[in-house]
Amino acid sequence: MTFISKFRATVLLFALTIVSLYAQTGTRQAPPLLAAAAPETVGFSSERLNRIDGLIQSYIDKKAFPGVTAIVVRNGKIVYHKAFGTSDLAVNKPLAKDAIYRIASMTKAITSLAVMMLHEEGKIMLDDPISKYIPEFAKPVVLDKFNDKDSTYTTIPAKREITIRHLLTHMSGLNYNVIASDPHMRIIYTKAGIIDAFTTQNVKIGDAVKILAKLPLNHQPGEKWTYGLSIDVLGALVEVVSGMPLDQFFQKRIFEPLGMKDTYFYLPDSKKERLVALYSEDKDKNLVKTATIKSLPTDPDFPIVGAKAYFSGGGGLSSTAYDYAIFLQMLLNDGVYNGKRFLSRKSVDLFTNSNQTGTLFPDPHGYFSLGFAVTNEKGHTKDLSSVGTFSWGGAFSTDYFADPKEKICAVLMKQMWGTSYGGELDDKFGMMIYQALDDQEAVETEPVRP
Repeated sequence: MTFISKFRATVLLFALTIVSLYAQTGTRQAPPLLAAAAPETVGFSSERLNRIDGLIQSYIDKKAFPGVTAIVVRNGKIVYHKAFGTSDLAVNKPLAKDAIYRIASMTKAITSLAVMMLHEEGKIMLDDPISKYIPEFAKPVVLDKFNDKDSTYTTIPAKREITIRHLLTHMSGLNYNVIASDPHMRIIYTKAGIIDAFTTQNVKIGDAVKILAKLPLNHQPGEKWTYGLSIDVLGALVEVVSGMPLDQFFQKRIFEPLGMKDTYFYLPDSKKERLVALYSEDKDKNLVKTATIKSLPTDPDFPIVGAKAYFSGGGGLSSTAYDYAIFLQMLLNDGVYNGKRFLSRKSVDLFTNSNQTGTLFPDPHGYFSLGFAVTNEKGHTKDLSSVGTFSWGGAFSTDYFADPKEKICAVLMKQMWGTSYGGELDDKFGMMIYQALDDQEAVETEPVRP
């Protein structure tokens, strides 16, 4: 073999190795890609489903939201996908179905998926201490006493180290900064320069979590559920273990194989015009652009301006309702989509349905799995969602749920920082979906044969 032949063979072997690292595995299962279909073909009443139009329009009319995009899918068929209102009141730009929204904490489930993928590849174990991969987290301490006069504090040693499972379930003891549940933690984090999720600064997530690692925890790991920066730490973990920046891992391992073509940490110039304007309410509850709201912890244009360097695994992505429905449908397909397997069905069940928090999750209507709030029996009696429905949302008024029993997933996109209507429309949207069912029981799809 000549030198040139050997060189070509080496390059080919390297290329095949890289492809094997990045590509998802094949599968004999072949659920179809999302496609529009008549509601009646999957057990919905068109007449009842169209009640959603009036519901959403009523909120647009009373100026609760400038615009809303909604999508409903059953058995992989899109039965409802509409946009209402405007993407920017200043120019009265009609809202399109492919509008791009800042999805904030809807990012968390995607980062958690990445962690579960690495777990399946044997690169991490869920009960590994995070310090095994990010040494700065070794020997954590817990906040003991805080002096309100000068913001000094004392700490005590943590009883155990933070594990990957603690991070996935928000049981780590890490808090947030601007939206911290404990004001003392907000003071500590602010002094240290901790970023919650959104920034235009030239900061890297790996560097940010190393600073976070040296600060006291809000409570002992594993002893309480506290919403915080746990998933941002997991984003840094993905970078360390994969050897890739988080944005590249997402694109190569999740978005491109799934066909999520409009989901990014920072939008390319060709798509920035599709970004929906971010609004809030002034003291008189009038809609105003968030550039005038002092409580907003970031430049509202962070997805399109600035250094574009901070890949927040806990809240940094922007996406469309359609793209996120693809992600949810993959999970409803037991980890398969677009001819590829992303997780085994056993891992999907662990990821979306296992009760990891016992009674420590603060909402009595559900529990927390390795990435989602999950409806329990009490939650089922509160609304029409099935036991086992998994869901979450984002700080800028985005929301989703997936119901494995009914094979339904739905995404509702709005773009508000704070609203007096809270989750009111989200709850009514879910109810409107279930009341539109027109079958006697959950529609069962035929098993896919090899």
